[in-house]
Amino acid sequence: MKDMSETTQALFTSRAMAGAAWMILAGVAFALLNVVTQWMTMQLGFSATSTAFWQYAFALVFSLPFLFRVGLSAMRTDYPWRHVVRVALAALGVGAWVSGLASVPIWQAIALVMTSPFFIILGARLFLGERVGAARWAAAAVGFAGATIILQPWSESFTWAALLPILSALLWGASSLITKSLTGIERPETITVWLLVLLTPINGVLALSTGFAVPSGTILALLVLAGLLTVVAQYLLTLAYTVADAAYVQPFDDLKLPLNVLAGWIVFGYAPSGYLWLGAVLILGASLFIMRNEMKRERATA
Repeated sequence: MKDMSETTQALFTSRAMAGAAWMILAGVAFALLNVVTQWMTMQLGFSATSTAFWQYAFALVFSLPFLFRVGLSAMRTDYPWRHVVRVALAALGVGAWVSGLASVPIWQAIALVMTSPFFIILGARLFLGERVGAARWAAAAVGFAGATIILQPWSESFTWAALLPILSALLWGASSLITKSLTGIERPETITVWLLVLLTPINGVLALSTGFAVPSGTILALLVLAGLLTVVAQYLLTLAYTVADAAYVQPFDDLKLPLNVLAGWIVFGYAPSGYLWLGAVLILGASLFIMRNEMKRERATA
């Protein structure tokens, strides 16, 4: 009984468990957001660049009460250019991602964007100086192998448009590394608000360059929902990077695969091949392995 109590307490106090939990919850929010985005762009034919603009415009509106509550101090920073570069990379990643969702099924787009752990872990080692042990490298490699099995780039169904999620993975990976560098010196509120405030004008420029579209009816309602989900997902993601190393929490981002596959199957009826489930098992196994390994390391150093 005592051992069970100690184990339960460790689960609730562990930074490893907290980081994993925030990342998984962020994955749920992003899965819902992806369904809404693909419905607008692929099913209803709304412009991808305009979708990105309105999504973050409404996200900014939803963040206003939060900004009023924390005060203008939430925007104060000694690192403005770091925020600008971070958000510019994120905005370009959003554009590539939304355009990808307009062309390929959710499960395929997610499988491709799952190359981001490779960029994150490599960047964490090269630019942040984080220690990336064999367990983290192995987990990332297994997760990437699972994504490759699911993708099957050698198949006839593979298209060049499917490379857009890979581009977004690279851009988001770079943005995430800058976010991690800021979490030790900035509050989560500051990081989130800067993202929301700067993404809107950047996405507006991109939308104007391809033909700006004004939403109405069902599309307007979906965009409002997308804005709300964006605020929730981004804040949860920031919390995950705040409590744990980027190289550790990133493998849990791989859980977005089964989450998005389930969402795509329920809403659109997408039915990936049997290879999907083999890849999903590899990804889930890698995530659980790295979490258990990290918790053991915490207990050893406590």
